[in-house]
Amino acid sequence: MNFTELLQEAPISIIAQKAQEQGIKARIVGGFVRDQLLKRPSKDIDIVCEGDGIRLAEAVASEREGAHVHVFKNFGTAMVQWEDWVLEFVGARKESYRGDSRKPEVEAGSFAEDELRRDFSINTMSISLEKESFARLIDPFDGQKDLKRKMIRTPTDPQITFSDDPLRMMRAIRFATQLDFDIEPDTYEAIMLQKDRIAIVSMERIMDELNKIILSPKPSSGFTFLFHTGLLDLFFPQMGKLAGVEVIDGHAHKDNFYHTLKVLDNLCQTSDDLWLRWAALLHDIAKPATKKYYKNQGWTFHGHEELGARMVPELFRQLKLPMNEKMRYVQKLVRLHLRPIALVKETVTDTALRRLLFEAGDDLDDLMKLCRADITSKDGNRVKRYLENFDKVEQKLTEVEARDHVRNLQPVITGEHIMQYFDIRPGKDIGLIKNAIKEAILEGRISNDWEPGFKLMVESAASLGYTLKEKPI
Repeated sequence: MNFTELLQEAPISIIAQKAQEQGIKARIVGGFVRDQLLKRPSKDIDIVCEGDGIRLAEAVASEREGAHVHVFKNFGTAMVQWEDWVLEFVGARKESYRGDSRKPEVEAGSFAEDELRRDFSINTMSISLEKESFARLIDPFDGQKDLKRKMIRTPTDPQITFSDDPLRMMRAIRFATQLDFDIEPDTYEAIMLQKDRIAIVSMERIMDELNKIILSPKPSSGFTFLFHTGLLDLFFPQMGKLAGVEVIDGHAHKDNFYHTLKVLDNLCQTSDDLWLRWAALLHDIAKPATKKYYKNQGWTFHGHEELGARMVPELFRQLKLPMNEKMRYVQKLVRLHLRPIALVKETVTDTALRRLLFEAGDDLDDLMKLCRADITSKDGNRVKRYLENFDKVEQKLTEVEARDHVRNLQPVITGEHIMQYFDIRPGKDIGLIKNAIKEAILEGRISNDWEPGFKLMVESAASLGYTLKEKPI
């Protein structure tokens, strides 16, 4: 591939010009080069220098009004935002590691020493910005060959590579998943041998790589790598427990690990939302704990949706995922994922439909995407039948919502109203009265209007021993 034309474009041409003016040897290295060869779009450029990378960054930024250099002195790097390009400058380095840490001792080095510290052969390739070798591709470890073979391989001994920096095991699997590559046998074996070293890596950094795997076009391949190398059990053992099939009296249940991965892949065809994908990943997480065999019934997993929902907060804490509305969203979808299919029957009541509309709220559309993805049968006719059933459910839900408006129900009678009309302090009794009104609306016994709501409020308060104030505040 000829890079000359690419290097004539700003900001790359500016980088080359400033490097040559200042006598700094510079190369574009790593992911940008790899992506150019794969014809993948990329706006992130890493520039390695034999010399002062920060000084080069400042010189480049001076050519664009408003450009600002972000300097990270601890790492000897600088970053420049140039329109929608992100330019990162760093001096060539060599590294050495101690056995009890993944933080290297770093000192200035040559291009050759910098290449040796890189993770995979496909990331060692660089493009020269020097005048004498301008636009030449430098490929010291046959990265082009590995791109053609669709193979992830370390440039040096993989056991040393992964022992030095165990996060690279996650990165190997992440790149293989994102690029739809395989992992070279010696590299794969080294991951299995060095997997315990992942313990010295923070969970936040592991999750950063795992989330990139989950956001890839086909995350199942990444989880399959994680499972078979043994890495998954070291940081997310609950997922690994889904694997396996038990047989009693000739009756077997499906392998819930591979079923979950199929659901996740199915969902990826309709949504790129990270947290909806997490809901797919966790929707059956409680099946191992709820699995039972009954002679006349076969295998059951009763209550796995409720137990799974209760497991979500602890899993998020364990994995250092955000303990906020994202967690509550995933928890809600795990809890509700079986509900829509139960509404298929012709005899289903409007009350059941209103309850689902109320409980799912704005997340109903995502819940239906998850339910559709959960159809993993190999029987095409069965899949077609289930999808048609979901179409019917969605039609029923649309009709009920158009009539009753309960998707984001806010009862007209509030806690403030209850305190205004009765001598009740904030507490359990107010909750009981509010719940009685909400249930009556969902069951269709009253409309969500003031008069019927007020009447039921009085009745509910009276049943708890309260009477109306003579002069409400």
